[in-house]
Amino acid sequence: LTEVYSSSPALGHYFRSAQVISFSNESSTVIYQLVFSVPPSTEGFMENSMNPDFIRNILRQNIYDED
Repeated sequence: LTEVYSSSPALGHYFRSAQVISFSNESSTVIYQLVFSVPPSTEGFMENSMNPDFIRNILRQNIYDED
């Protein structure tokens, strides 16, 4: 995750860290925390760039690009 988000053209500048919060072998589930440093009150930044769907799609695109 660190490599994916730190190298992202859209979010790399803002990305600070990724940490696994919990992991389950039974269900192959990982809960992680991403930390970003965001600019103060930039109009639309939080609604667009920090949108959970946008952040998830960056990871999804990286997985597709590896195939």
